[in-house]
Amino acid sequence: MSTSRGISGVAVLTIAIVLAGCAARQPPSGATGLIEVTERPAERALLAGMRAYDDGQYAESEKSLKSALAAGLTGAKDKAHAYKLLAFIFCTSERVADCEAAFRAARTADPAFALSRSESGHPLWGPVYRRVVR
Repeated sequence: MSTSRGISGVAVLTIAIVLAGCAARQPPSGATGLIEVTERPAERALLAGMRAYDDGQYAESEKSLKSALAAGLTGAKDKAHAYKLLAFIFCTSERVADCEAAFRAARTADPAFALSRSESGHPLWGPVYRRVVR
């Protein structure tokens, strides 16, 4: 009889541990998944702008990034990234005043915004960025 109680206690303990592990894996309440995020117009436009930029389609990227910002990106890092890519586009197309403004907007959106070492060393936008962040 004591053996069956011991097994029962172990079973209860095992179930409790398994349930605790499952509870730990639950996303926080209010968490948003990738599918939900990409259904938002602003975030969808940001992704399109990033893809176009990576594909060298800078006019299309600029249009999508501006659309993303106008549609109301909510994340500070998302806004800063959109402005950063716009700054790169502006600097490479010799629109220096727009490039400076985009870098300033990136810092306003996310005060922790900074270019990586390789990005800040770029010959076209590196000097503009360094001038803006002084």
